[in-house]
This record gives sequence, C-alpha cells and structure tokens, in this order.
Amino acid sequence: MTAPGIGAGATALGTPAVAGTGSGRVAGERLVMAGGLAALAAFLLIFVAFALYALLSKSFQDRTGAFIGLDNFIAYFSNPALFQSIGNSLFISIVSTIITTTIAFLFAYGLSRTCMPAKGLFRAIASIPILAPSLLPAISLVYLFGNQGLIKDWLFGASIYGPIGIVTGMVFFALPHAIMILYTAMSLADSRLYEAAQVLGASRVRTFFTVTLPGIRYGLVSTVLVVFTLVITDFGVPKVIGGRYNVLATDVYKQVVGQQNFEMGAVVGMILLTPALLAFVVDRWAQRRQSASLSARAVPLVPKPNRVTDGIYLAICGLISLFLLGILGVSAYASFVKFWPYDLGLTLANYDFSVVDADGWKSFFNSLRMATLTAIIGSTVVFAGAYLVEKGRGAPWLRSGVHLLAMVPLAVPGLVLGISYIFFFNAPWNPLNFLVGTMAILVLSTIVHFYTVSHLTAVTALKQIDPEFESVSASLKVPFYRTFWRVTVPVCLPTILDIALYLFVNAMTTVSAVVFLFSSDTRPAAVAVLAMDDAGSVAAAAAMAMLIVYTSATVRFLHTLVSQSLTRRTQAWRRR
Repeated sequence: MTAPGIGAGATALGTPAVAGTGSGRVAGERLVMAGGLAALAAFLLIFVAFALYALLSKSFQDRTGAFIGLDNFIAYFSNPALFQSIGNSLFISIVSTIITTTIAFLFAYGLSRTCMPAKGLFRAIASIPILAPSLLPAISLVYLFGNQGLIKDWLFGASIYGPIGIVTGMVFFALPHAIMILYTAMSLADSRLYEAAQVLGASRVRTFFTVTLPGIRYGLVSTVLVVFTLVITDFGVPKVIGGRYNVLATDVYKQVVGQQNFEMGAVVGMILLTPALLAFVVDRWAQRRQSASLSARAVPLVPKPNRVTDGIYLAICGLISLFLLGILGVSAYASFVKFWPYDLGLTLANYDFSVVDADGWKSFFNSLRMATLTAIIGSTVVFAGAYLVEKGRGAPWLRSGVHLLAMVPLAVPGLVLGISYIFFFNAPWNPLNFLVGTMAILVLSTIVHFYTVSHLTAVTALKQIDPEFESVSASLKVPFYRTFWRVTVPVCLPTILDIALYLFVNAMTTVSAVVFLFSSDTRPAAVAVLAMDDAGSVAAAAAMAMLIVYTSATVRFLHTLVSQSLTRRTQAWRRR
C-alpha cells in the first residue's frame, strides 16, 4: 500500500528532487536523530532508572541516611504483622488470578469460537471496567454487602471486608485485561488442525486439550502473569474494602503516608517490585519461545453454528456481563440515593462535593487537566520516540538502548514508581525538586507509568509502514522530519489517537502512583474518591468515581467517532 500522492514523485513529500548538500545533510539529520534519542534516553533514565535507584538506596539506609545494610529487611521479616502481608498478597493474587482467568477464558471462547448473538455488545460491556478507577468495585461491594449493605445476608454471616471483598473487586478490575489477551489468542487459530482432529476421530474434549489449549498456551501464560501483577500491585480495592486484612500494597501506603516511615516503605516497595519483575521476565521468556500460530498457509477458523453450544455460551457471557454491569450500576445508582439503604429517594446532592470536601469540584478538573496534558504530551513523546527507534538512521546501539529502557516501566508497579519519585525528587541535591507537588510531576509520572504499552503500540504501527518511504525521501533529499509529518503521521494517525485515548483514560482512573505525589492544589479525582471514602462520605465517593467513568466513556465515544471518520476517508481514497 502506498500513501496518497506518492506515485507522483515527491509531491506528497512537499519538495521536488533537487540537489542538496549530500552527505553533509545526511550527517546533520543523523545528528538530530541521535540528539532526540539521547534526550529520550535521558528522560527514561531520570524518571525510571534513577528513581528506582533512589528507592533501592533508601531501603538500605536509616532515618539519617546512613547505610545500615540489610537491617531494614531483617526488621521487616521479623515483624509478624508485616510479614503476614506477603502471604495475604500471594493468597489474594493466586485466587483472583485463577478465578479471573477462568471467567475470561469462558468469555473469550464465547466471543471467538461460537456463533452466539450480540458479540459486539458483550465486547463493549467487557471493556467497561477499564473506564473506572479500581476503587469503584470496592465501593459497590460495600453498598451491596457492607454493614449497611442491601443484600448483606447473601454472604451468610461472612464479611465483605477482607479476602472475599478484595478478590471480588479484583476480578472486576482485572477481567477486561484478561479477556482482551485471551480473545486475541483465540482469534488466531488454524482450522486445518481442527479438521484433522475431526478426521482422526478425536472427541471434543481431546481436541480441546490437544489443539485448543496448546494453540493459546502463550496467551494463557500472559494472561496469568498480567492478572497476577495487576492484583498484587493494586492499591484501590484493598484500601477501600480490605478491612484489617493487610496486603503489600496497603502496607506501602500505611508506612509512607500513615507512619512517615520512608525506610520501611522502601523495603515494602522493593518486595512489591519483585513479583512484578519476575512476571515481566517470565512473560518476555515466553514470548521469545512463542512460534507463529497462524502461518501463511493457515486457514482461519470460522465457528460453525451449534444451538446448544451457542446457547450455553450466550448464558455464560450474559451472566458475566450482568456481573460487570451490576457492579457499575450499583455505584451509579448509589451516587443519586439520598441515604443508603434507609431512604432510596433520588437526589443530586451527592454531586455537591463542596459539602463533604473542601476542594469541591476542583479535584475533578485537576484530573481532567492532568489527563488532557498526559494524552497530548504523552502521545507526542511516545510516537516521536518510537519513530526514532524504529525508523531512525545510525546509532543502532542508542536505538536498542532506548527501546530497552522503554520496556522497563512495564515491570514497575505504580505504587513503587510513586514511592521512588518521593525519594528521588525530594532529595535536596536534586535540581528537579521544583517538580514536587506540581501538575508536571503527576503528568510525567503517568506518562512513564503507561509508557511501555504506548511505545509498543506505536512501534507495531510503524513496522507496518514500508521502509521504502524513508529510502525514497532520502534519495530525493527530503528532510526526515518532513516525511515524518506529511507521510508517517497521517498514516499512523488512528494509532496516535488510540495511544492518546489509552493515556487519557488511565490518567483519569489511576491512583497508585499519584497518591504519593499530589499536593493540596493538584489532588486528582481518583485520590479524592479515596479521601471521601476514608471520611465516610461513601455516596460522594461513588459520585466522583462515576464522574470519572462518564468522562472516560465520553472521550472514548468521541474517539470512536473520529476513528470512524478517518476510516471512511481512508476507504474513500482506496476506492479512488
């Protein structure tokens, strides 16, 4: 495929083929590209590597900053209450991962391997939790099963404040991520394998274990690792509904914010980083061993109608969707209720945040501003950086180094990143300590936190563009930045918009890193939800959480309209 106008010589690039300065111009362009890569490398080193080093150093120091070796770690593991948090976190993570993966597998199988109706609707419902902060499912569960819960008797005397509530909230929080991975894995299947199994007389059960599961094994591995990491590092759900059941994520918050024990907070942060880092390494190893599941000769699998199977999976997906909509619907309804559960009349008073919070609506507008800046700045930096890595000329070692640095944030939980920034940017010797408490540090931390996925998305899109574009522009003496602006950006505009949407939504919903970095003037909405819930204003917390959902959904709807418009324009050009 070629871009519009490329066939007319250099017209699309905006310049005729004229003689230039030759090697001098090429050397200048390589110098500019190398400078851009160096700047990006410096950014990632400062905001990832140096910050993590500050966390590591703090874990080996006392309150005066003196080196004390492993004393902090010994003190941590000698404290039964703190040490118990590791076991609690592992238990919650394992149980949540098993339940979430099982449910996601059934949902993804129904979407990809059956002919059940309303697949588009189910896929839309499955993405809903991504639009909400992780505190929202916990708030909904409190309304349903808490001390004043509407259906608390359904637990037969058990308490929602603890493992039951945390696991249920985590399943809601992690389910969309698991479904997306498994659906993608199941969509890439070779029908010839199933035909061969049928010809050989294999039963449906044996075909499932010998063809289906081996075909998606790497998708399953990725799902398990992603869900496990999300659960063990999430802060919102256990903070709201965990009660006295301590986990590592809440221990970090208590040590740093509650007790101002930064050294012990650093120790817990290092422990919390370990499982996330191991999961990252295992996932990278699994991807390297992965072989193509859909070869050039493969025949894509097309599901065949089966009334019984389609009906069963329609019921399964319907129940799962009802769970997701129910959790969201409870918070939406509760945000309008006068006094749960005694007066269920509707009111807008819960949205008057000034009654329960001194900042009123300021926190919401802070989040809107932070998300907008994150989307604009982040998508620009990420895509430009990915272009330099993928399409840059010269300095292969620098391009490889930047790509490696771009992978690191994926293994760093938000809580760990936030604590690292406290130690690094508050250091008196750091010339960047003017960023502390500003909107800039919130935006930068959010960009870094979600940098890896955005970078990989951009690199994937750039790999689809024929390298011949850069070769032609170089032969025509066209500056690389002109090719970038007039060819690469228009072709990749849908991807850039996807990255911007991803960053915006995550900036609106994130709480893990920013909970340590905000000031009284920059507190975001997700942190305001946490503060309102702590103060007992649960209805106002639900209202603020729903505002985040409404905003994210609106922006996603606008993104869909713009993307469809771009698609229609592309198809119109192709028809010409």
